[in-house]
Amino acid sequence: MERGLTILQHALGVDRHGRGSQYRNHFVTGPGSTDYPDCMALVESGMMQRRPGSEISGGSDIFTVTETGKQYVSEHSPKPPTLTRAQRRYRYWLRVADCFPDWEFGDWLRSPYAATANDGEA
Repeated sequence: MERGLTILQHALGVDRHGRGSQYRNHFVTGPGSTDYPDCMALVESGMMQRRPGSEISGGSDIFTVTETGKQYVSEHSPKPPTLTRAQRRYRYWLRVADCFPDWEFGDWLRSPYAATANDGEA
């Protein structure tokens, strides 16, 4: 079901850990595609619904994720890796770097701003 999970995640617009805002809910594919049999299996399992293709989808079928499929993504997506303190601080720097256009990461680390960054968890 790994391919099915990947298709469900993609259809919902979330990452491989199931994180994201689920900003969409569709997957377009048609007969002859490598994803089509997987989508049909997801329909049979109740995790997706299929609508016939139209001009806007280029004739390919449109698949949407059901509530059952969303729950499956939530329960079966792998947990994200645990980040080290240094990784969390660097990721925080990437989020705030635009506020310090003349600074390098090292400059920021030596500043009082880095000390108040709550170890990158902000």
